[in-house]
Amino acid sequence: MRVLILALLLASPAAAFEAVTTRDAFLAAVEGKRLTGDGISLRVAPDGTLGGRGFGLRVTGTWDWRGPYFCRTLDTVLRDFPLNCQTVAIQGDVVRFQADEGQGDVADLRIR
Repeated sequence: MRVLILALLLASPAAAFEAVTTRDAFLAAVEGKRLTGDGISLRVAPDGTLGGRGFGLRVTGTWDWRGPYFCRTLDTVLRDFPLNCQTVAIQGDVVRFQADEGQGDVADLRIR
């Protein structure tokens, strides 16, 4: 039985996150959709703006693509988040942002 379970695990490896390193690839995945998760719902527009709600507050911001990084600012009535460049990776309908050029906190959001 253990051999069968091991064989099944090896035959169907879990899908890995795939790095997104260009603006075009990023927009192809998220344009016209909402990114949602744990109190957050955002839309990323091709004109370099983003907006939505975060924990009941209106969120606005800007974004652009610099080298392999998604770089964004966010603003709410309680706090402004300064420019932060992040790595982006996608697995199925989940987009993963990792702050500080891939060295910081991770946020996983669903693409809806």
